[in-house]
Amino acid sequence: MSDRNLQIVICITLMAILGSSSIGPVLPTMADALNIPHEQIGLVITAFVVPIAIGTPISGVLADRFGRKPILIPALLLFAIAGVACAFAPNFRSLLELRFLQGIGAAPLESLALTLISDLYAGKMLTAAMGFNASAIGISLALYPLISGAMTTFGWHYPFFLPIAAIPIAFLALFVLKIPELPKQRNFNLKTYWSNIGRSINNRQVIGSFCGVIALFILLFGCYFTYIPIFASDTLGASAFTLGIIQASMALSLAFVSSQIALFPQYLSEITLIKVSFLVYSLALIITPAIHNVWLLSIPSVLFGSAHGMCFPSTQALLGQLAPKAGKAGFMAVNATVLSLAQALGPLLAGGAFLVWGINGVFVAGASFAIATFFLLSKIFATRANFNYRK
Repeated sequence: MSDRNLQIVICITLMAILGSSSIGPVLPTMADALNIPHEQIGLVITAFVVPIAIGTPISGVLADRFGRKPILIPALLLFAIAGVACAFAPNFRSLLELRFLQGIGAAPLESLALTLISDLYAGKMLTAAMGFNASAIGISLALYPLISGAMTTFGWHYPFFLPIAAIPIAFLALFVLKIPELPKQRNFNLKTYWSNIGRSINNRQVIGSFCGVIALFILLFGCYFTYIPIFASDTLGASAFTLGIIQASMALSLAFVSSQIALFPQYLSEITLIKVSFLVYSLALIITPAIHNVWLLSIPSVLFGSAHGMCFPSTQALLGQLAPKAGKAGFMAVNATVLSLAQALGPLLAGGAFLVWGINGVFVAGASFAIATFFLLSKIFATRANFNYRK
């Protein structure tokens, strides 16, 4: 972690996740203040991630064509300005519109952070860098809910001032970040460009990794970030600050497990780690409805964080190794788009489960989905179960 380039890239990643992960403790208070039905509260997250899903592929093409920084710096500034403006939204509609605008600024951030890591590292160093990146995400996920929950005690508006941190990060990226120069492209053909990326994606291991990414973010943003706070607040009477502490336990376990990810492949392949993680997700979700003490929610939270710490860096390391050298930003943008679509879909699917089966049904459905994902990945990776990507 002494590498200054990696530190700046990780800061960019932390801004990418700030827009979603700091919102969980705010949702119950916001729903009450703005008279929002609980089945609609997930739109605050969906409005943010939909433009990310749309804009990420475009930003990937532009980053491969014109370079990383010309796309990255304006995106960080837009993310900061629109994010702070959300604090002054007079109603729910205005809030959703500003969240959409903030999502446009966030669109390039995560994919470019992953692209930059792939630009700077390879082989075991790439896996280690992805692990450090995920570990930093875990630490921030411990801090963001605590900070957000504490700020929410003064009003739902205050956590929306946090994105202002993207402004100094933009200046660090502009003046301090050192990245390899891209080869000059005199004749850029968009059709050929996407054709090359398409051939790279048409790979069994890539498809399996994408399925894992989709499933883990549906579970994270649907069941965990959206409905664990609702369950804790409505069923167990938890305060916003208590919610922050509970979610911090998830984040700390994520940070610890992902920080050790470089050691795991010595004993288990990345593919095995991905599959096992979905069994852990299912266990975390199936025990949640049986909990009657708010502090015991830390048990499924720790399990959730451990599963995410295994799954996310493993999928990203596999995809980073498989990304083509020419068109790497576009390839990782497809990855980030898949991720964002899952983030947007998660609250909607969980909201549907909530309407049909109630709050407990959300977690039972999520556990069933996690088990189904385990069997799907076992089938996809069946012919290469012990495959381990290394350069």
